[in-house]
Amino acid sequence: MQVILLEKVANLGNLGDIVKVKDGYARNYLIPTRQARRATEAAIKEFEAKRAELEKIAADKLTAAQALGEKLAGKTVRIAQKAGVDGRLFGSVTNADVADALKKIGLEVQKAQVRMPHGPLKHVGEFPVSVAVHHDVVAEISVQVVAEAD
Repeated sequence: MQVILLEKVANLGNLGDIVKVKDGYARNYLIPTRQARRATEAAIKEFEAKRAELEKIAADKLTAAQALGEKLAGKTVRIAQKAGVDGRLFGSVTNADVADALKKIGLEVQKAQVRMPHGPLKHVGEFPVSVAVHHDVVAEISVQVVAEAD
């Protein structure tokens, strides 16, 4: 199926590109999330009419993401979890826990934006974690996992 991208999509294309994707990907993900439209004659003409407006919206999103990325860069988040004597956690620290900790300090981040390169954290210590607030903006933060005091 051919679709027009209404915003930049990773590993696919930029705003306004007409790309061929599998039918299921278009129907189940791109179209419902309003990242793309079917590439019909009418849709192409409508897109060309709204192109400047969509580019402005994309630029505003990028600017907001860059501002959030600057606030996030170098931050350290402290998360307390129950741990054993050897420093292993009884559970794990996931991307949802990191997103909640960032919300507590006033930085709105979705759990899907938190990228944990080695999976959930299962030990006490300090770990680097990246937060992708936009396709082009990735901020590195530090997550400090400490044993919870009883």
